[in-house]
Amino acid sequence: MQSLRALRPLLRTTPARTFHSTCRRQDHFLNANAETLLKAVSNKDKVVLVDFYAEWCNPCKMLSPILEKLTEDSSVKTGSGKPLDLVTVDTDSEVELAQQFQIRSLPTVIAFKDGKPVSQFMGAMPEPSVRNFLQTL
Repeated sequence: MQSLRALRPLLRTTPARTFHSTCRRQDHFLNANAETLLKAVSNKDKVVLVDFYAEWCNPCKMLSPILEKLTEDSSVKTGSGKPLDLVTVDTDSEVELAQQFQIRSLPTVIAFKDGKPVSQFMGAMPEPSVRNFLQTL
C-alpha cells in the first residue's frame, strides 16, 4: 500500500495520454465483385474510381499502376477536394458488372461521386492526363 500512495502525486501531475486518429485517405478494392462495388461507390465522402480491366489487356496493364499511384498519393486532389478510392473490376470474372455498366472497351474508368457515375474515360492515358481528369471531378 505504501508504494501506491507514493505514486498518487505522480498520477495527478502526469497528463493523460491522448490518441489522435484520422480517417484513411484512400481505400483500394481490388478485383471487386458486385457487392464490394456497390458498397464502395455508395461512400458519399469520397470520389470512387472504378477501373474495368482484363488480365490480357496491355493498355490496362499500363493504366492500373498509374491509378494506384495517384490514389495512394495524399497530395493528389480531385477538383472537389474529395479524397479518392480505387475499385478494380476484372471484366472476365465479373461479366454481369461489365454488361450492367455497358463496358465496350478496356480499360474503362468510371468516376462515382455522391454514389452516382459522373464521368468516365476509355483507353490508357498518361499520368498527366489522368491528373487532369481528376481535376474535373
